[in-house]
Amino acid sequence: MSAPFPSKFTSEFTSEFTSRTAPESTSRSTSECASGGRFSSEERFPSEERFASEERPVTLDRREGPYGEVVLRRRGASPGVLEIIENGCFLMDTSDGRSERRLVDAALAALPAGLAAPEVLIGGLGVGFSLVRAAEEARWGRITVVEREPAVVEWHRAGPLAEISAAALADPRVRIVQADLVRHIRTTGERYAALCLDIDNGPGWTVTDDNGSLYSPSGLRACRERLLPGGVLAVWSAQPSAEFEKALRNAGFDGVTTEEISVARGVPDVVHLGVLAA
Repeated sequence: MSAPFPSKFTSEFTSEFTSRTAPESTSRSTSECASGGRFSSEERFPSEERFASEERPVTLDRREGPYGEVVLRRRGASPGVLEIIENGCFLMDTSDGRSERRLVDAALAALPAGLAAPEVLIGGLGVGFSLVRAAEEARWGRITVVEREPAVVEWHRAGPLAEISAAALADPRVRIVQADLVRHIRTTGERYAALCLDIDNGPGWTVTDDNGSLYSPSGLRACRERLLPGGVLAVWSAQPSAEFEKALRNAGFDGVTTEEISVARGVPDVVHLGVLAA
């Protein structure tokens, strides 16, 4: 991103967030969070004045999951904005979702014309925007969502996030797989027409250290093996990465492109796309 994180948060937020700074380079490693967390699309670089003036968020649920603590919060009067926090790092919220929806639309548009009922794997359930977008599109066949946090799945099935995803979860094409995406990609024998991956803030800004292997040469080879001929790999990122485009080409993907989605502040969100030869 073109601007650093705010140097400190107000005292009311330090109990939920880890105070951190990040350089203006693509490296976002911190000692507290694996590689930082995603700010909302509404305002990627919140100011201290905004934090001080806004109502304190309400914690709706807090769980210890297999990868640490996950928290669901609401900001503002109900329904407000729902936020997911993992290990003190802000991951995502329900304020926008344009780029998460575009992740799915861009993958479908890149598939061969006339392909009947292509199957898609969505990596990361999050707040549900990508799942909902896929379920709204009749052209998709089976829709598989891989999510590693049991709490996130429960929040969608019987919690506050059901208001976003209930109709999509009821779609007979949809199935939820509770598993680590990196492990699932490397071990499943299933193949898909498209992989739509959004489990990090980008290839250079992972939420947990283990996720980094997904973007390595071996991880991208595993993604290729999960795709059918003509299949598409789509990866969400908080900023463009020429290095990742090169990695996709080196892994044997053709038609490598990057789509930008404007956000309120900072550099655009992007979707990296790579296509296998048919």
